[in-house]
Parts: sequence; C-alpha cells; structure tokens
Amino acid sequence: MSKPHSDNGRTPDQLAPHSVEAEEAVLGSILLDQRAIDDVRGFLAPGHFFIVRNEWVYAAACALYDRRENIDYLTVVAELERAGRLEGVGGASYVTHLINNTPSSIYAEAYARIVQRAAIRRGLLRAASLIAQAAHDETTDIDGVVDASEEALFEVTAPLADDDMVALGDLLSADMDRVEAARAAGKPAMGVLTGFTDIDRLLHGFKSTDLVIIAGRPGMGKSALMITAALHAAHAGQPVAFFTLEMSKEQVVQRLVSQESGISLGNILDGNLSDQEWKLYVDTVARINRLPLYIDDNASLTPMKLRTKARRAVRRRGVKMIMVDYLQLMVTAGKSENRAQEVSQITRGLKQLAKEIGVPVVSAAQLNRDVEKRQDKRPQLSDLKESGSIEQDSDVVLFLYREDYYDENSTRANQADVIVAKHRNGATGVATLFFRKELTAFSNLTRKGVDLAGY
Repeated sequence: MSKPHSDNGRTPDQLAPHSVEAEEAVLGSILLDQRAIDDVRGFLAPGHFFIVRNEWVYAAACALYDRRENIDYLTVVAELERAGRLEGVGGASYVTHLINNTPSSIYAEAYARIVQRAAIRRGLLRAASLIAQAAHDETTDIDGVVDASEEALFEVTAPLADDDMVALGDLLSADMDRVEAARAAGKPAMGVLTGFTDIDRLLHGFKSTDLVIIAGRPGMGKSALMITAALHAAHAGQPVAFFTLEMSKEQVVQRLVSQESGISLGNILDGNLSDQEWKLYVDTVARINRLPLYIDDNASLTPMKLRTKARRAVRRRGVKMIMVDYLQLMVTAGKSENRAQEVSQITRGLKQLAKEIGVPVVSAAQLNRDVEKRQDKRPQLSDLKESGSIEQDSDVVLFLYREDYYDENSTRANQADVIVAKHRNGATGVATLFFRKELTAFSNLTRKGVDLAGY
C-alpha cells in the first residue's frame, strides 16, 4: 500500500481530484449513525478514498459491517488498533474529529458519490497517461495499443457497471427449484397475497419486482384497499412498509383499527365508543400491536428518499412489500419540463426500485377527470392521470369502480369492481368485492357462480 497522503504537505498528485471534506463527511456520517453504511457500502470501496488514513477508517467500518458488528467510535478505534493502523490515522482523536465535524448523517450517500466520482476521475487521469505512453511507443503494434487502452479504461469504469449477466443454466436451475417447490406443496407459487380471493386467483398475489398500480377517482377507496391488503400480508407474517403522503400516520392507524375491529371509523375518530366497542377496540389494539407493519408519513417523499428508506426496510426489517399512497403526490428533486415528465420519472423510479430490492411495490394513482365526462364511467388505461408512463412502467394495473358512487339507486349497492386492466404476466379480469362505507373497508363478496371471464 502507498504511504499515507499528507493532509498539509505537497505530494506528487496533490492536484488530483479529491474532496477531503466529502471523505471526512462520509466517515463522520457512518460513525454518527451506522445505518448510513447501508446506503454507501454497495458502491463505495476503501480504495476510493484519496487520503489514506480515511481509507483505513472506512476499511475498518467495512470490516465491522461485514462481520455484522456495531459500528461506533469504540468499535472503529478497536478495529484500527487490531489492524495496526490506529497510530497511522492519527490516533483516536482523529476518529473524534470525524464525528465532531459532521453535523448530520442524512447526506451520507451524496457525500459518498462525491468521493466515488473523484476516485474515478483520478483513475481516468492515470488511464489517460498510460494510453498516451502506449500511443507514443512506436515499437508497439497498433492493435496492442488499442487493447492496452481499452483495458486501462475498463479497469477504471468496471466498478460503475455491475455484471448483471447470468448464465441461462443458472436461471433455469433456480426456476426449476421454484416449480418443484410449488409442485411439492400442491399449490401454485404465490406472491404477497391481498386476502381478496378473486384478486389473488387472478394475480397469484403481488409478485417480487412487480410495480402494481391501484387507480381510481377520489373517494373510490384506493387507500382502503391498500390498507386491507397491508393488514392481510402483515397477519400472514410478511412485513409491509406503508408510505402515506396523503394521510397522517395517525389517520392510517385509525383506519387499520376500524377495519380490524369492525368499529365505525367515525366512532373511533370521535372516541364515542360504547362499553362493548371499547372492549373490542382494546382487544383489537392488543391483537395487531406487534404486526410487522411500518408506516411513514413524510409528505415530501422523493423517489430517492423512498429508495433509501425502502432499501433499509428490506435489509433491516425484512419487508416483503412496499406501498405508496399515492404516486402523484410524490415530487422529484430536480426540475422537470412538465408534470407528465415528472410523473414519468417517478414511475420509472418505482419500477427500478421494485427490481432492485426484489419485492413488489404497490402504489395508488389518481385518474383524470375524463372518466367523469363519459356515460360509462368504468375506468380505462387512458384515464391514468398525467402520464402514459404509469401504464408503460407498471406490471399490474388495478382500477377501482363502484357503481353506487355515481348512482345511488344502483342495484349493486356496496359492491366494488376491481378491474385488472393490465397484467404483464397473466390474465386480466374483474374481481368484485363488498365495500363497507362506515369502515371504509373492503372484504370478499360471498356469492356463488362467479365467472370472472364473463365481465
């Protein structure tokens, strides 16, 4: 290993791209909150640091992380001492300096990206120098010069592009294991089940890596459907992360208790409960108290914030499904030419997130007003508000439609159709549910002779 770069004295590559501030901020963030390393470990390597003592501190944190040990001031100092590097970094006082000079850990990933980009720039400069030397060497065959140049660039850029290629044989083997397990169990392989029999029969549950859109006009019950599905998954032992941009977390909890207990939401909001309802309320709270259901009501949620929070939820809490209520309330960090372009960025980000973390991402979405102008008010894919990318990026699109919402004399009172308008890997159709307005809750509709194909 090269000798540590001095922070003050001149070195041959003193002017090489680097940021001492960003390097120290990354380390300080990890020392302040060890969860920050979740956001950077996947792309930031110790060798990306320009100041070698910073490289050594990060290597110590990575060693602790890989051994699943706590990362804090004491453990990092101990790890540096064990590696014989504590004196080389400037002693325990330098670790203290890193903590004291970092006000917050929330920008750890941004700091780490600065460090990574600087490291790549240094690598490109070294590669450029090697390429220039090779190009000037007349004794080398031109094909050899080109090969050497490509190799020099590849060594720098390889970390930027993960090798996502997998041999067909490996994929076939994994899929055979899945099919064999389903055969042995005597039932089809399912994703995260919603608890609604007809929906689960059509979709076989919400599948990993799928982006599922639940769309409808305001008041149709999108949030209620998502809450019911979240409750069912949590009861089945599959943790759910519920991100609500429209309601507060307290409002979500009130709906959860109402749905689970059967007590009118209005009574829960007012606190106007009879003795029997109070007992039922207390019993319900005790029953669902430990369900693996996690609620986040940050109203300024961006795709980047969601990605960070979702990754942590999957890694630390074993979350099997991400829910977002709702898509058009999300904002993007940068400026977009128009709202449609912004929504396109959001839906693309949601789909990428589902693929990255390997769990279904379920998001509610609003429909535009065109549906209100038609005589037949059943939703269509063209009604998706603000962007055709919602249809394009999604794997499943479910529309909620209640006839009695528009016609109070409808013969289908309290019935709701869940229209599977898009199903990338399976059949479309319609599932009919029962809607209890006083609970804002859905349940299976008990009836005989349902023929989904007939809708």
